[in-house]
Amino acid sequence: MVLADLGADVVKIEPIESGDETRNFPPFQGPLSHYYVALNHSKKSLALNLKSPRGLDIAKALAAQSDVVLENFRPGVMDRLGLGYETLSADNPSLVYCSITGFGADGPLADKPAFDIVAQALSGVMSVNGEPGAPPSKLGLPLGDMAGSIFAVFGILAALHGRQVSGRGQRVDIAMLDGLIAMLGYLAQIYFVTGAAPQPVGTRHPSIVPYGAFATKDGHVIVACLTERFWKNFAACLGMAELAEDPRFSPYQQRLANRAILEPMIETRMREDSTAVWLERLAQFDVPNAPILNVAEALQQAHVVARGLVETVTHPAAGILRLVRGPIRFDGQGPAPAQPPSLLGEDTATILAARLGYDEETVEQLAVEGIVGLPGMAS
Repeated sequence: MVLADLGADVVKIEPIESGDETRNFPPFQGPLSHYYVALNHSKKSLALNLKSPRGLDIAKALAAQSDVVLENFRPGVMDRLGLGYETLSADNPSLVYCSITGFGADGPLADKPAFDIVAQALSGVMSVNGEPGAPPSKLGLPLGDMAGSIFAVFGILAALHGRQVSGRGQRVDIAMLDGLIAMLGYLAQIYFVTGAAPQPVGTRHPSIVPYGAFATKDGHVIVACLTERFWKNFAACLGMAELAEDPRFSPYQQRLANRAILEPMIETRMREDSTAVWLERLAQFDVPNAPILNVAEALQQAHVVARGLVETVTHPAAGILRLVRGPIRFDGQGPAPAQPPSLLGEDTATILAARLGYDEETVEQLAVEGIVGLPGMAS
């Protein structure tokens, strides 16, 4: 979908019976699953039986004229289907072939099934998520899935750029676990430096103080003092400027060492006023801050609206759909307006006609034989 936002012509091949399984996850808007809508705008749907020789030939013919093939089966499945990298690149040496799997093409876990939560558990992410002493908790965002997708985009674009020099494509191997391990960042380095695994700290930070959610009279406010300047600003904002000169809390190392003393002092003061008062004061004193919004509030906030991050499209069966717009801008311009997600097999006839020259009669015969799927045929 990111590649489609960037201008790629994307064809999604789906099983002819029921399509991508996420089409069936409630809640729905009209015939469309919320899950499918979220991840499939601007793609075209080709319903194809890859287990039939004719369906396999169609897939090969499409790959022969494509820049990129992207697949997310377990390792070995595409080879068994006859659609592996060696086979497709023999017909199209410039092909970039990207595989997204749970654990990569090799290694002890290569054949293990994986979903987002499995990758989160094995990456260490769940061990540091949540409040101290609480049971492990997965991230609310499906970051294992998203990390695989994001790094796949990087790899595909790099391979396409490399092809301009070499004239040849290459295979890109992306694993969800690899992506999350790469995103551990300073958490991995804490372990490398100290020999101890980082522990959960809730909204706090393992090495920055003050940083996190602080209770107010009627809620919570996020404060993030990443630098000494912001710490001094915050102390003044609290009406406790003397804290910035207190040897227990300055220099930085002492503040970290004495966080168990400092944080309750801050919270006691912040509980004296409301969230609205603190947000106004924090802005006045130039302290990084935020209210904690729910998803509805986040999508409706003025800044998100001004940036055009929510757009609407009209679907013939589901009506007006709201979508999150892609975040990448060039010369101030975001992606072209999204196209609504297709119904299963909605684009089958168009794709086969435009790319392979099939006429209407041929497509209808293929549908009768169970090789391709057309709209309304799914059981």
